[in-house]
Parts: sequence; C-alpha cells; structure tokens
Amino acid sequence: MPLLTENHRIERTSTTAELFAKYPHLQENARAFRAKAPVKVDPKCLLYVQQREFAATTPADSSITVIGSDDATTCHLVLVRHTGSGAACLAHCDGSSTKSEVPLIVRAVVTLSSQAKEGRLELHLVGGFDDETRTSHSLSLSLLAAFQKQKEDIHLVTCCITELNDILTDGIHRPVVYGIGINVKTGEVFPASFSCRGPAEELRSARTFTGGQMADIYDSSKQQVKIGPCKWSPNRDIRFWLTQDDKTILEYLSTSPLAEAPHFVQHIKTTIQFLLDHPNPDSLFPGGQPQLFRRTEQGDWEKVA
Repeated sequence: MPLLTENHRIERTSTTAELFAKYPHLQENARAFRAKAPVKVDPKCLLYVQQREFAATTPADSSITVIGSDDATTCHLVLVRHTGSGAACLAHCDGSSTKSEVPLIVRAVVTLSSQAKEGRLELHLVGGFDDETRTSHSLSLSLLAAFQKQKEDIHLVTCCITELNDILTDGIHRPVVYGIGINVKTGEVFPASFSCRGPAEELRSARTFTGGQMADIYDSSKQQVKIGPCKWSPNRDIRFWLTQDDKTILEYLSTSPLAEAPHFVQHIKTTIQFLLDHPNPDSLFPGGQPQLFRRTEQGDWEKVA
C-alpha cells in the first residue's frame, strides 16, 4: 500500500527537492519542527536508542516515558507510531540495510497494535543535512522508497530531512536537529538532547562499530533492555586509532567530519578501548545469553542477574 501525506498518495521522486516541491506542507511542518528548542530528557524516564538499533513500546509501559536518540548527522531517526494503540518504534538508521530494516520497524508497531480497533500508522523522519557526499540525500530517498513498499498504509507527518534539516554556519553545513524523542504516553515528538546513552553504552557502540546489524534492544512485555549476544573478532590493530589526533579520527571514521557532535572523538576512542579490553565477546555473554537490564525504582538501569 502507499505512503501517504494528508491522505494523498506520495508519488516516487528522484530527489528530496522534488518531494518538497510537490508537497509544500511537508516543508512547513519541517520548519516548525526544527524551530522547536531541544528538550533535555531526564535519563530516569528514557530508553535511549543508539545507531543501528530500534526499540518499541506502548503507553502502558511503566518503565519508559520517552524513547530517544541523537548524534544523527547523515543518519536518520525513523519513528513509526500507531495513533490508536499509541505503540511507537524509534530507529537510528545509517543506510547499512534500509530495505530490511524498515519492515522490522513497521512490524514492531503493528504487532503491539493488534488489539487496536481504530487508528493509523504515522511516520516521522528526522535527520541528515546538505552534506558534500550527498550521503544524507541517498538515505532519505532509500527510506522513502522502503516505506512506499510496505503493505500497510503509512502516513508521513514529519519529514525534517536533508536540506530541510540543514544550517550553514561559517561556511559549514550542519544538521539543525541532531536528536529526537517521543513521549510514548502522549505521542508528542520533539527535538531532544541526552546526557545519558545507556545502559551498556560501550558494549552497544562496540557492536555497531564491528559491523553489527540493526537490532531490537527492548522487550516491552518484560520491560527489559536486551543486548546481544554479540560477535566480533580480536583486532589489536585498532589500537592505532588511540594514538591519532582528533582531525585524523574525524576524517577517517566519520561520514560527516565537520558536523559531528563535540563528544564524537572521545566516543570512538572509548569504543575502541572497550574492544581492546574485550577481544572475545563471548566472555560478556555467559552461556550465550544476552545482557538484560531493568529499571529500578530510582530510575536507573540495573543488570538482571
């Protein structure tokens, strides 16, 4: 079935500029969205989604109020929500396998909405900017094409992507919005920033750094974060990067070296050190079981024994 906006079928376009020219209200919605000040999200109510992860839940979840993700430069943040059930899924997509990832995101929401008697699927796309290599542009088009191939009717509400998420500062293009959150109780979607990216931030980053594919990190029925088990091979050669300056790391390990968040280099170095400290991931997953985390009454994530 088609991808829709204002109940009209969205036709396939070859550029994002063509899309926004055909559907000018998407431009208006994007400008309104990017004009909002980012909300600093309280970690005690947050489920944070890292790159190449997705998570879904419903308003009935007593452990989660906000699902959020940030640090998206050329990456896109993809949010699907069912207006009847309130079920929502947020994914952080980098273009690694868009065709196979989009069905996972849609299925997560449809599964949690099986009892809903009314409502529709709504899509919010945020991310990318006017980067030199047009990586953002390619991912925008890939995501739109993948959603157009889904069997469900999906209504595009927010499309703050690529050139509509771009700002030129001192001659350098950067995204306006780097992060978003969804309040799963109210359905509100907003620009957001986060001080906490856990649980198991380093482990999850290591999984992605070593080529891990899109992963579902949350079991809403048990209200538990689940990570792994992960696989990677020992690689002492990556120690090389720990001796390099910031400029070199940005140049070779980022898709958008001039637009990254200030903590990008430290994040990369911490991830590499984690991989050096844990050359064999099997030791992190005794018995081949995932690491599980649940929320405490104080709002922190604790490991489930």
